[in-house]
Amino acid sequence: MFALIQNNLPIMLWGAGMTILVSGVAIILGMPLGLVLCFGVTSKKTWLRYFSRIYQSVWRGTPILVQLLIIYYLLPLIGINVAPILAAILALTLNTIAFQAEIFRGGLLAIPPGQLEAARMVGIRKWAGRQHILVPQILRLVIPSLVNETISILKNSSLVSVIAVTELMRVSQQIVATTYRPFEIYITAAVIYIVINFLLSLIGRMAEQRLARRA
Repeated sequence: MFALIQNNLPIMLWGAGMTILVSGVAIILGMPLGLVLCFGVTSKKTWLRYFSRIYQSVWRGTPILVQLLIIYYLLPLIGINVAPILAAILALTLNTIAFQAEIFRGGLLAIPPGQLEAARMVGIRKWAGRQHILVPQILRLVIPSLVNETISILKNSSLVSVIAVTELMRVSQQIVATTYRPFEIYITAAVIYIVINFLLSLIGRMAEQRLARRA
């Protein structure tokens, strides 16, 4: 058993690296767009608020596997041919935008009201006030929730194997198909996921403590 794991561990770690890449890019792209959607959800403009809420409802209310398959098969139909990995990143990004927006909204509601109005009274423009006053406070408040969302996206990234993205789960399936040893391979994959998630949680706690000291 150990020889099997040892022989296949390098390629599984390569797959884990692809998992981290796909998930990381989606989370990074989703953060600024999630903030924009958060302000859209809380906007005083009715049309913008409704549009933002509909977006959230669609992407939070449908399975991520369905979203992934729709994007993967829809893009070629409208003349856009992209590699499977790009389709996977796009689907995960559009999904996490909706969830991150709700996380940021929770942080925004926890900030005492009136700060933005006070900033505008001293000549700070609305978006500048959001950028320099609200956003830093929101990020400090929502770090634990962002870490949880990152872990969720990382676990959901295993679904991108259905469109032939060679991440950890896809690599594991390929190894099982040639070795006929599913137990050892999938247990190893599970351990790799656990280690990655533990490291993410550790990094999140360190970032939270660092920001707390600066506050």
